Amino acid sequence: MVRTKSTRPAAVKKKTAAKPVRRTTQRKVKKKPQRQMPPWLRYVIAAVVAFLFLAVFYYFFIRPYSYRWKPCYGFKAYGVCMPSGFGVHGIDVSHHQGVIDWRMLAQTRQGKFPIRFVFMKASEGGDYGDKVFQANFDSARTHGFIRGAYHFYNPKTDPIRQADFFINSVRLDSGDLPPVLDIEKRGSDENQLRRDLKRWLDKIEQHYKVKPILYTSYKFKTRYLNDSVFNSYPYWIAHYYVDSVEYKGEWKFWQHTDVGTLPGIRGKVDLNIFNGSLEELQWMTLKK
Repeated sequence: MVRTKSTRPAAVKKKTAAKPVRRTTQRKVKKKPQRQMPPWLRYVIAAVVAFLFLAVFYYFFIRPYSYRWKPCYGFKAYGVCMPSGFGVHGIDVSHHQGVIDWRMLAQTRQGKFPIRFVFMKASEGGDYGDKVFQANFDSARTHGFIRGAYHFYNPKTDPIRQADFFINSVRLDSGDLPPVLDIEKRGSDENQLRRDLKRWLDKIEQHYKVKPILYTSYKFKTRYLNDSVFNSYPYWIAHYYVDSVEYKGEWKFWQHTDVGTLPGIRGKVDLNIFNGSLEELQWMTLKK
């Protein structure tokens, strides 16, 4: 059988018309010229920022201590300008003052501003005793100072536990000043703080048979303890770098600076005055 070529016409490829190429033309967006800050305006802003920074720095860090650099128009002693009108001076110390040369310190009694009394930190919270308290307490009596002991209060610790710890740490004798409660921290609940402080004070008064001294700053006293209950305690006010006490109520002691320098003590020390005569200070001490 003879094969013959197919007479069927070959498939004709369809020619597709070429699609016209679209040329996309990007419109050039004209950039707006940026306005530059004039140089003089930059200087003005920088000056304003610098002024505000200096003002804030002065208000919080310089102004509270500017009294240190004020001219002294009265008598200067122990590196500071002494308050005028007071004749009975004292200090308060703790382990921060290190080892004290009590013999040298006693020589201040021969000067114009004799140191008559010394308060010493005895305890803090419910279990911390100042490591140099007993040595300082004994030395103060040996060298003829009127001595006192204070407790640094911790609002987070049970007040009775703190009172018991102070009682176990401090034995006061006749001629010693009443025990001192040092309160500087508020805690989270003001009402609870006042109740707990009263419990500490009552327990101490019951044991030593004398009303304790209340030590705190001018601001703390007026904000949190300015009522008849706490006004009944002898007040030891801490108020630095002022010419006179601004507290309007009664007070017995004034801690007027924390940068005093005395013979026998390395570094700075707190200076205090008693609001009265030496006889009145001796009258405040414990009796037999």
